[in-house]
Amino acid sequence: MITFIHGKLVESLPTQAIVDVNGMGYEVLIPLSSFNKLPPPGQEVHLLTHLSVREDAHVLYGFSSAAERDIFRLLVNTVSGVGPKIALNVLSGMSVMAFRGAVAAADVKSLSQISGLGRKTAERIVVELKDKVGDAGAWEAASEQRSLSGSEQKINDAVLALIALGVKQAEAHESVRKAMAMLGDEVPLEDLVRACLKKGS
Repeated sequence: MITFIHGKLVESLPTQAIVDVNGMGYEVLIPLSSFNKLPPPGQEVHLLTHLSVREDAHVLYGFSSAAERDIFRLLVNTVSGVGPKIALNVLSGMSVMAFRGAVAAADVKSLSQISGLGRKTAERIVVELKDKVGDAGAWEAASEQRSLSGSEQKINDAVLALIALGVKQAEAHESVRKAMAMLGDEVPLEDLVRACLKKGS
C-alpha cells in the first residue's frame, strides 16, 4: 500500500495532481479541498494517499490531511453504493468538519446538495456513518462555527478528548467547565482531561 507521496508538483487541476518522484510521474486524483492547499508547480508537495486496485486500473487518490483521507476511506469502505468518485465529490463539496456535523445532525438536505449525491445516497450516508461520526462530529461542527479564544479552544479540545473516551457530550462539557474554573485558564490540556476523568470515576 502506498501511504504517501512526496516530490515536485509538476501540474495540478482541481481534480488531479501530477507529482514527480525521483523522475517518475504519478497521477494522483484529489478533492477540491486538497487542490486549494497545493503549492505552485515546481515546488515540493506531500500528499497522503489511498491506492485503489481495480481489474482495469490502479488508481492513486491524494489528500492534504489525514482527516480527509479518513472520511474518504470511511465512505468507500462503509457506505454501500459509494465509490471513490462520490467520496471525492463529498470532500470537494464540504469541509471534513461540515460533513461530520451534517452526518451527526442527520442533515440529509445539505448532503444531497453535493454534486453526484442524490437524496437516497445522502440518507444512506447518514444511516451508515452516524454511529461512527457520533457526538464528536456534532461538537466539532458546532465549535467550528464559533471563533474560539485560547481558553475556549482548550475547553473544546478537552470535550472532544472526553467524548472520544466515551463520556456523553453534555456531561463532558459540564465537567470541563467546572475543572477549568477550579484549575484556572493556564492548566495544560492533559491535566484538564485527567481532572475530569478523576471526578467522573
